[in-house]
Amino acid sequence: MPPMTDEQLLHVYRIMERAILLEQAVLRLIEDGSARLLLHSGRGQEAIGTGVCAALRDDDMLFYSHRGLTQLLAKGMAPGPLLGDFLGRTSGATRGLGAGIVHAVDHSLGLMGSSGTLGGGFVLSAGAALGARRLGDDRVSVHIFGEGSANRGTFHEAANAAALWKLPMVWLCENNGLSVSVAHRDATSIEDVADRAGAYGMPSRIVDGQDVEAVYDAVAEAVARARAGDGPTLIEAKTLRFRGHYEGDPQTYRSKEDIAAAQQRDPVRIVAEKLAARGIAGDRLGAIRNEEAAAMEAAITQALAAPKPGPERIHEGLLAPRETAA
Repeated sequence: MPPMTDEQLLHVYRIMERAILLEQAVLRLIEDGSARLLLHSGRGQEAIGTGVCAALRDDDMLFYSHRGLTQLLAKGMAPGPLLGDFLGRTSGATRGLGAGIVHAVDHSLGLMGSSGTLGGGFVLSAGAALGARRLGDDRVSVHIFGEGSANRGTFHEAANAAALWKLPMVWLCENNGLSVSVAHRDATSIEDVADRAGAYGMPSRIVDGQDVEAVYDAVAEAVARARAGDGPTLIEAKTLRFRGHYEGDPQTYRSKEDIAAAQQRDPVRIVAEKLAARGIAGDRLGAIRNEEAAAMEAAITQALAAPKPGPERIHEGLLAPRETAA
């Protein structure tokens, strides 16, 4: 695959900065009582969402992970609708009916949502790939998931069907080595989740999940393969989680040294170094950060000003009509 262009890397850097600012904004809203929710931070894993989405078309379908803020932004969703979802406002992607990351959906951007149960995305993504095949188009279905959910039975059921039917599907496992607080080695019998692909006759690849170009290269190749009718691919991105499983997690299962070592491989810094090596000055990156910071403050103000849904919304989306009084 051709390398990422300067403009692609600059866009990746912008989305990474946007994701960091959005997480910081959500934490502020939690602290001041404006939002009551549980945030699963994706800090440290930004290269995965940006690398995946850089390899997709607008109409390709993405089932994102529960650390999916970067993934949502990289696929094209603006911060405003996400903030609206967090705050339960009508300006949200679900117009006030969502509950944050795992319920943000925008089919016009190919954002299909995320299963409320970890492991549910395997069968959903396979079903979407089957739907694309039946409709006769060449869209690809992509699912990003953590290594812990790969131990669910749905992984094996969907992998078998996808490989058997050569569905246009790409799975990417973001393996940060921790299933909540349990180390990967204590929960999974193999070191590499990618090894499971061979049992289904599916190709696989292991990449450095901190390097956006490595992620992009692997996904672009897998997407091209899927679009050509050659079936699914399993990619495992070895990555690092900087923060706890949830905000407020004391992380007693990790040492300070482990966290500090992980932060040395910050994907944002790696992208900045790549751009510097290409002769792109740091003041341009500084300008991007300032632009994104100003836009985020404006998005927060607009989201807070949006109304909450009224009681009339409770009957929307029902399969059966509401009974009326005689």
